[in-house]
Amino acid sequence: MIELLAPAGDLEKLKVALLYGADAVFVGGQNFSLRARASNFTIADIEEACRFAHERGKKVYVTTNIIPHHEDLEGILEYLKALEKARVDAIISASPSIIDVALKETSLEVHLSTQQSVYNTNTVNFWYDQGIKRIVLARELDKHQIAKLIQGTKADIEVFIHGGMCMSFSGRCSLSDNFTLRDANRGGCAHSCRWNYQLRQNNQAIHDLPFSMSSKDLATIEQIPFLIDAGVKSLKIEGRMKSLHYIATVVSTYRKLIDDYKIKGVITDFIPYQKELDKAENRLTSFGYLEGLPGIDQQLFNQRSEKPTQQFIGLGIDYDEKTKRAKIEQRNYFTTGMEIEVFNPSGNHFTFTLEKLFDENYQTLTIARHPKQLLYMETPQAIEPYAMIRRVS
Repeated sequence: MIELLAPAGDLEKLKVALLYGADAVFVGGQNFSLRARASNFTIADIEEACRFAHERGKKVYVTTNIIPHHEDLEGILEYLKALEKARVDAIISASPSIIDVALKETSLEVHLSTQQSVYNTNTVNFWYDQGIKRIVLARELDKHQIAKLIQGTKADIEVFIHGGMCMSFSGRCSLSDNFTLRDANRGGCAHSCRWNYQLRQNNQAIHDLPFSMSSKDLATIEQIPFLIDAGVKSLKIEGRMKSLHYIATVVSTYRKLIDDYKIKGVITDFIPYQKELDKAENRLTSFGYLEGLPGIDQQLFNQRSEKPTQQFIGLGIDYDEKTKRAKIEQRNYFTTGMEIEVFNPSGNHFTFTLEKLFDENYQTLTIARHPKQLLYMETPQAIEPYAMIRRVS
């Protein structure tokens, strides 16, 4: 059975990821994680996350994937013991020292981070023999190399399928540390590759056009059937700092694609899945290395990559069957008269023209202009908790 693995920056995002179809989520604790600016989980949060996931037959992995200096290892055993007690399903690590402690002193399952740059069968099997159950492959492999590698491996293989792509070798970037003293490999990435740069010689600009060194984000809709057939065990979405809407949209789209392929055995039209992904707040995307060495079209040298969207207007909270009114939390500006799309965690989609809108005191509104405001709207069908409410027009 193939696993769809999703990111979660906080408990709310974790619940959304699981409700919208992820089989497992990965989270970062407050220590030893590469996403220091994400809403990292306390031990109490991790315990609650595991309860929520396990009640639904799903899993929680915790990243302990920094490349530590000596002083960074203080408290690692106590932290790993706390994760063990919280019943996390695995940790994701890159450091042999952290891995060694986890395997010798705890019962935690260990997955090897992409930061370890695993490119070949022999390396996979080496780590498997050390006790590693799963290997997250380096991102610089194409799909045919992945398929060939899997044929001779003993460990489960995990592959990135969507999200941000570091421009450095296996994500081991030193730009941020050199420019800002924020070490990307210890959780402090400043995304220096996305800044604008200028070529200069003798303090004179060689070219007027500024450039960046960033890659497009990864999106692999058309490569999913190949990866499933190749024997990949886990398909990983990146983006612990992304929005609820992004996570719900991306996770549900890949969930539907995977399920459709399992049922039909073939996907002939990828356009509907791509259109759904396009509704998420996203940067420009590419298939990365999966189709071979990336060319110019997979890079971002002199263009802005952000595609801001205000389609996401509200989050479902509750629904009253008697009054046909949904309670929502507003996220972006909208008005009555707009065409609205409701995307429920159960997969039920419907659209309608918004005619009646009320504030918390049931006073009639025609415009919603205050993010996070609690509102009521009349809808023709039920809106589920954590439903994504989007405007169509």
